Amino acid sequence: MNPKNNLLIGVIIAVIIAASYNIDANPVDFVEGLPNLAIMAEEMTQVEPKLFETAFWSMIETIQMAFIGTMVGVAIALPLSMFAARNLNSKWVYAPIRAILAAIRTFPSILWAIIFVIMVGLGPFAGVLAIIMYTIGFVAKLQYESIETIDSDPMDAVSSIGVSKWQLIRYVVIPESAPHLLSQVLYMFDYNVRQTSILGLVGAGGIGFYIINYIKFFEYGKAAVFMLVVLAAVLVIDWVSVKIRDKYIVKSQRGMEVKAK
Repeated sequence: MNPKNNLLIGVIIAVIIAASYNIDANPVDFVEGLPNLAIMAEEMTQVEPKLFETAFWSMIETIQMAFIGTMVGVAIALPLSMFAARNLNSKWVYAPIRAILAAIRTFPSILWAIIFVIMVGLGPFAGVLAIIMYTIGFVAKLQYESIETIDSDPMDAVSSIGVSKWQLIRYVVIPESAPHLLSQVLYMFDYNVRQTSILGLVGAGGIGFYIINYIKFFEYGKAAVFMLVVLAAVLVIDWVSVKIRDKYIVKSQRGMEVKAK
């Protein structure tokens, strides 16, 4: 192996050891805590089937929150990404937009949820608003980065015939970046479904409200019912996402249809 690679690996290991010391990471504590994990796992096997109906409907609410938050967030993020792209605007336009997007991304979704719970009260609406803000920050960033990777040749060719910026965006930028956008939408929806399950911690609705409260009172068997429903929903969403990616994203990138096995 290259001596430089060995040196790099050694440096990384040294940094990990130093960082672990600073955060009081102790493998002994982990090993000693394993019996507690076993106790919790045993209690989680004692599920209560009568809670599955409540878990199902609360999961539906969670998916609705994630869907609305993702779609509205993407609708707002898309035009912002156009203004934030360096190959479409001057620095006087993209710099302040990027600063705003960076400020939005500074706050995690659970902090946005706390802010909106204070504004509009407890419930799903606060969770939806938090998801919208989080989606705006990240989708806009991912999208303007994908716009900046578009080949300059077609953009220069279209610009040379005197089209407006709107026409350039409509006929070149959006078609070229569409596969990336669809991939980002699928990723954010999947992420937001999982994230919405946590927003119940601050009273922002969704299935997380039940999970957090049952765990808080050490009722792991009841919490397990809701966690199983979340797992099932995530697996279904992941399967649907794969089918959509195969049909629209992979096909467009390879110029051929991917056959489902």
